[in-house]
Amino acid sequence: MGYDFGTVLIFLIIAALFVGVSLVFGALVRPKRNEPDKATIYECGERPIGTARFNFNPRFYVIALVFIIFDVEIALTYPVAVVFKGWLKEGMGGIAFVEILTFIAILAAALAYIWGKGNLEWMREIKEKDTHK
Repeated sequence: MGYDFGTVLIFLIIAALFVGVSLVFGALVRPKRNEPDKATIYECGERPIGTARFNFNPRFYVIALVFIIFDVEIALTYPVAVVFKGWLKEGMGGIAFVEILTFIAILAAALAYIWGKGNLEWMREIKEKDTHK
């Protein structure tokens, strides 16, 4: 048992030495040129224009969440699709098919709800409430 912990300790020491030696070697080898472009903020290769605080459409978050939901749906459906043929041979194909259809139907209902509420429209009129009553 002590030998196992010793192996882990040796591995951690070697890893720390590797990181330390890499950092020191990089500091000695790389050029030390201070250029003004290197001190600027980097954002997707574009030069920053204006301030960092600006108004943007918060619907981006809704669209991003819908993307993540359907991305996860594919990640969860793909493994079942891969083993589905084996399940058919074992007689469990019907159950798996119903489970996947139920899963996709729930996600389709959620998409229909979001679409029906108009949250997938990027540009949308803002309805102002009459506050002068």
